[in-house]
Amino acid sequence: MLKIASIKIDGLPQECITDRRPNISFALASDQSGEALQRAVITVGDWKLETTDQLNNLYGGEMKSFTTYQVHVAAFGTSGERAEATAFFQTGRLDTPWTGKWITDRHYDFPEKVSPVPMTFRRSFTVSKKLQRAWVNVSALGVYELLLNGTKVGQDYFAPGLTSYEHQIQYQTYEVTDQLTDCNTFTAVVAGGWAAGSFNYKRKNKISADRQAFLCELHLAYTDGSSEIVATDPSWQVTEEGNYRMAEWYDGETYDATIDLNQVTWKQASVTEPRKQPKLLAQYGAPVRVQEVRKPVSRSAAPSGEIVYDFGQNFAGVILAKIRGEKGRQVIFRHAEVLVDGELFVKSLRTAKATATYICTAGEQTYSPRLTYMGFRYVGVRGIDPDKMELSALVLHSDMEEVGGFECSNQMINQLQSNIRWGARSNFVDIPTDCPQRDERQGWTGDIAVFASTACYNFDMSRFLDKWLMDMRSEQSAGGGIPMVVPRAGDTWPVMATSCWGDSCILVPWAEYLARGEKQLLERQYPTMKKFLKAAKWWSSFLSLTPNSRYVWRFPFHFGDWCAPDETARQWIGKGKWIGTAYFANSCSIVAQIADLLGYQEDAASYRALRQRIMKAYRHVFTDGNGTLKKEFQTGYVLPLHFEMTEGQETKTMAENLVKLIRDAGNHLATGFTGTPYLLFALSDNGYTDVAYELLLQEKCPSWLYQVKAGGTTIWERWDALRPDGTVNIGELTGKKNEEESEGGMVSFNHYANGAVGDWLYKRMAGIEATSGGYKTFKVAPVIGGGITYAKGSVKTPYGTAAASWKIEHGIFTIQVDVPVSTECTLILPDQTKHLLTSGTHTFSHEWEKET
Repeated sequence: MLKIASIKIDGLPQECITDRRPNISFALASDQSGEALQRAVITVGDWKLETTDQLNNLYGGEMKSFTTYQVHVAAFGTSGERAEATAFFQTGRLDTPWTGKWITDRHYDFPEKVSPVPMTFRRSFTVSKKLQRAWVNVSALGVYELLLNGTKVGQDYFAPGLTSYEHQIQYQTYEVTDQLTDCNTFTAVVAGGWAAGSFNYKRKNKISADRQAFLCELHLAYTDGSSEIVATDPSWQVTEEGNYRMAEWYDGETYDATIDLNQVTWKQASVTEPRKQPKLLAQYGAPVRVQEVRKPVSRSAAPSGEIVYDFGQNFAGVILAKIRGEKGRQVIFRHAEVLVDGELFVKSLRTAKATATYICTAGEQTYSPRLTYMGFRYVGVRGIDPDKMELSALVLHSDMEEVGGFECSNQMINQLQSNIRWGARSNFVDIPTDCPQRDERQGWTGDIAVFASTACYNFDMSRFLDKWLMDMRSEQSAGGGIPMVVPRAGDTWPVMATSCWGDSCILVPWAEYLARGEKQLLERQYPTMKKFLKAAKWWSSFLSLTPNSRYVWRFPFHFGDWCAPDETARQWIGKGKWIGTAYFANSCSIVAQIADLLGYQEDAASYRALRQRIMKAYRHVFTDGNGTLKKEFQTGYVLPLHFEMTEGQETKTMAENLVKLIRDAGNHLATGFTGTPYLLFALSDNGYTDVAYELLLQEKCPSWLYQVKAGGTTIWERWDALRPDGTVNIGELTGKKNEEESEGGMVSFNHYANGAVGDWLYKRMAGIEATSGGYKTFKVAPVIGGGITYAKGSVKTPYGTAAASWKIEHGIFTIQVDVPVSTECTLILPDQTKHLLTSGTHTFSHEWEKET
């Protein structure tokens, strides 16, 4: 029987509120093998669309503000069966002018490099008629917490979220009908957040606003047909004497429960405006919410007397403390990723204090920070008898559905997969951050560039990445450069075209397209891609004197083989022209494919021709012409091999040379951020599966399993962040100082970039790989080795769940493959036989010869 398994509006199964024309997609399910969509009819009011595409159906009908629209889908299968289902979406404000004014305290100021004291706003009002519906539209310059009659409105943290404030700011919509009584009070707390607070490792503040501001409209729709708006204006009151005494990303939060808001000094709010004229848009990103509650796995007393709680997992979030306290008691919660000699190790946090301070009132009470978050595994507590407190923790990250799963017979690899997922969860807090703990937490483009494919396997990244890419498009320079950090948010790096970090404008949307199949994303991003490649081409020709050198990308700057083990930043950057040229060729290949998809055939031909010239330049300038680099390093071979820049004997020689470098390094990798994601692919796809598995299973540093064996629960920034003797390796960018001289260096135990190996686990060990957008077509081709006796992977695609599970037992290889309705799978068995599979569950077996 055919049925509609789900309908999504702009990626949401329910509660979509939008200011733009939404995309409608749907998935089918059937117990009949070979079923596929023949056609569907989508109806919204008077608008109707007949389609054969389940993923790209842009609504073209009426759009009135504050209106709920019912979406009806009737699907017809190739079997002749029919299925129907409905869904809903709401429009936001669209072009409705705001009645509310931005309000602030214009007399408040604060010094450089610190965050402002949170402002508290309030307004009382009455509801005199019978309500039909009530909702609020809310935004802020900063981050806000809105309470109605003392109860939080919504579930979100850190709203309205970090965006490119000069260009767009999100607003949230919350239903509040059930929270209203006859007499009501709004209370809103606004911290500096990303807009006015101290942010980035230079502690810059007032980046997008001189101080916080708040914007709110309460819409009251009465049963008699009338309506009313309660909006922010000078009738609201404001104070800096509220319960939140301090709040910022790095130092934490201080909350004084003894403060009575009825006893503090209030003043009339002032009207203000954002610095520019940003668009105010209904929330289009994924909100940050509580995803999990964790309990400590142990409690101990540190030598200093601090009580240390171990939550057993490194993650991003906040504590939740249930306290029996006396009025005025001060309880201090410090956070860290690791312990050294039983004490919290905080030097790696650099200037971040990562501390929450709570001043108790009398009796039973609960405290959890609302205006900051930490990256931590351990919490040290002072100021209270631990028997008078119950401590847990809330895991926070953007609200993304977890869609992928992987497991195999090696438990250390399973732990690695867990580390990869937790590294991602910790760093997907509204934007793709580099790390969640120290004085940084910025949207570095290079990290997500290499990790995007792995991320899209594990999570539905559609709304999260769509939001971030909008900011990227807004902040691309006129010359085509992409910021090193998006949103820039006070970052001082010049905006220029640079490899990998800049290639994120291509690699990220391409990974998302392959996972979710939405062409509109490619259409929105395509002009940005073209401008970036034009800039890369210009810089490649800059100061070039020979025909081939015109396609070697040297200038203006590349991070190169960033974080390659046992090297300094100077050495990483020194490899920039090799990395830049290879990434340039790869991006030309991807954009050519995108141009084909979008119908730009002339562009596609032009980018393929440019790619050929770049590949020729790489060969001529960097190699002897036969596959040997003039300056050998692992990434220098990995990239041309994986990016298919080589041919014939040249490919074989490059693969041999890569293996020799690995052997010379004692069977260890020596790749940085730009090469590590593709290292195992370069080996296994070129005849060296055994070497790929040896690297994957290596347990000595540098390796993935060294981190697992050392007790890591996330991916580290540096391979040797924790030494075998249990000490922390604080490495400076210019070399390694001793720890007494170090100011914190560059070490994070929660940096997801090297977790991009998860892509290989999924695509090669489990064997599942999309070959067209949204897994409309995909292949299953498991690569067997390393003594692994079973592996299974699954991903919830827009069409349904694609899965592969194989095992070797009693000399027989057996695989089961699940193919969603309307998709096709090419199965390539280890004996190289091929099968074309349509929807349904399929099982195949053949005799297995023991690995030699």
